[in-house]
Amino acid sequence: MAEDVAKIIAAVRAEGDAAVEHFESQFGSGARPPFAPGPGSLPDDVRAGLEVAIRNVGAVATSGLDRDREVKFPEGQSIKLREVPVRRAAVYAPGGRNPYPSTVVMGVVTAQAAGVDEVYVVGAPHPVMVGAAELCGADGYFAVTGAQAVAALAYGTDSIPRVDVIVGPGSLWVQEAKRQVSGVVGIDGFAGPSDLTVIATDGADMEALRADLAGQAEHGEGSLTVAVSDDQTILDALDAQHGVFVESMDDALAFVEVLAPEHLQLAGEAAEALAPRIRSAGCLFVGSESGTAFGDYVVGSNHVLPTEGAARFASGLNVRHFRRRMAEVRVGSAAASLAAAGVPIAEAEAFEAHAASMRLRQNSRP
Repeated sequence: MAEDVAKIIAAVRAEGDAAVEHFESQFGSGARPPFAPGPGSLPDDVRAGLEVAIRNVGAVATSGLDRDREVKFPEGQSIKLREVPVRRAAVYAPGGRNPYPSTVVMGVVTAQAAGVDEVYVVGAPHPVMVGAAELCGADGYFAVTGAQAVAALAYGTDSIPRVDVIVGPGSLWVQEAKRQVSGVVGIDGFAGPSDLTVIATDGADMEALRADLAGQAEHGEGSLTVAVSDDQTILDALDAQHGVFVESMDDALAFVEVLAPEHLQLAGEAAEALAPRIRSAGCLFVGSESGTAFGDYVVGSNHVLPTEGAARFASGLNVRHFRRRMAEVRVGSAAASLAAAGVPIAEAEAFEAHAASMRLRQNSRP
């Protein structure tokens, strides 16, 4: 597959819209340049639900914005740390089996909260997904899917603008394409099969947890459900794909830290005590009432999450995926003292021009 994806990317890079049209006719919706999707359409109840999601996801995303910080040194130099948004971003919204307007919301609203100038969506031309993009105020929607969509966004075509960041889940072909262009554009990560792990103790609502596990299975082939408990009767009642009996909650925590699940639900009397001890989970749901489906849609957390153990080092989609930190340097009156410290280091590294650059400023005025 990697070789086939590389060929698609190379063709799109060389031939632009013509290659995108060719691959769409083979693998996608058959859309032709300029790849307009047709009008969006949202049933009233879906629109109302998406409006709640937009409000809540936007509030949480905005809370993640960081202010600029400046560090001033007594020697005279100052460093300002600025956060700046990228100019263009795109959200890949999967829609192979079913439309996913919720993914459109998760990506577009978060990018907008980050301050991105232009936010685009690519995906199947399903009216509900197009309607969700319109409701969010996306700057465009292109009816392009698969590796050809990722390639078009990474390199640009006459119809599809080149972007700085591509986010969103998708098929194995989409994920492989994101991997191959990740040095050209920023990406959020690689989305594998979805998973849910439940740690359940006395007092957990078994009916609610069974519903959550069943919901996870709806994600399709490869989805993983795991139940962890120190009570075998709870494991038997939950009937997850994998039941893990532990002697203690310390053992349960050790297990999930290794597993690093995408979704981790804590239910029962120990839930609140366990929550602060969790480090490696894509999103943590605390209490039997905190069903993971709320996180998929309307509670405000983002459902684009690290999978396959990536929660050890990666975060769910947030404004930082669309922003970068930049240092703004003013040396000022510190030039002499900094040169005295820096010149020997440059000389030790045999970078004479670096040393000369600093010496030149030793006696200069700020």
